[in-house]
Amino acid sequence: MAEPESLYQRTKKAGERIAYLPLESNPETFTELIQQLGVDGFEFQDIMSLDPELLDFVPRPVHALILTFPCRGDTWQESLDEREKHLSVYEGKGEDEPVVWFSQTIQNACGLYAILHGLANGIGRSHIRNGSPFDEFLKKAIPLGPEERALALEASEDIKAIHTAAAQKGASTIPDADDVDYHFICFAKSPKTNHVYELNGTAKGPIDSGTVSESDDLLTGESLELVRNYMKNAPDNVGFSLIGLVPASA
Repeated sequence: MAEPESLYQRTKKAGERIAYLPLESNPETFTELIQQLGVDGFEFQDIMSLDPELLDFVPRPVHALILTFPCRGDTWQESLDEREKHLSVYEGKGEDEPVVWFSQTIQNACGLYAILHGLANGIGRSHIRNGSPFDEFLKKAIPLGPEERALALEASEDIKAIHTAAAQKGASTIPDADDVDYHFICFAKSPKTNHVYELNGTAKGPIDSGTVSESDDLLTGESLELVRNYMKNAPDNVGFSLIGLVPASA
């Protein structure tokens, strides 16, 4: 019996996806994007090294982490499939979800999904301006199951426009739809269970790492080791970048 497929895989096979311009892994661009979405009091910063001495320069606490890595070829997808083979396709919805998760159905938009995962789980709703594009989207999306939630994001013209404006500010040449070599995922803590989750829109659902963090800072203890091990065990351990969601400096 064939393993159940993620919504990402099913829409890929069916050729049903719309496509966005890809985002660069750039903290300034990410910060401007979340401000346009309606988030106050936070910004993104590069984490240049996981060496303890250099981590002291990162503002704390780090509420979410966005990891970017090369994904050309099938090796990374095979690794994800292996880790997910015993997992069911996620069907969670509503305010009782341990984490808010978005299944990716928009081509080239993994950066956007990682940012939304970080915001939806890493900060309190009080930091999202009432009536802002992200506030209105969450109100619609939270009660919905994964497929309906994915369609709600596709239908959000406000979020699409904000994403497009951010993507057009990148310094790199915009690649063709099938020529994107990097993928973004998010690590964030469940505000309900304190478990740290890997949040990847191309997966079957949110992946509970088994790591419990009593701290709001994801760059401490087992949470930090989770990121280290992910980078260490990933194929072709080059081309990674890490960005943290931190309190705004001003």
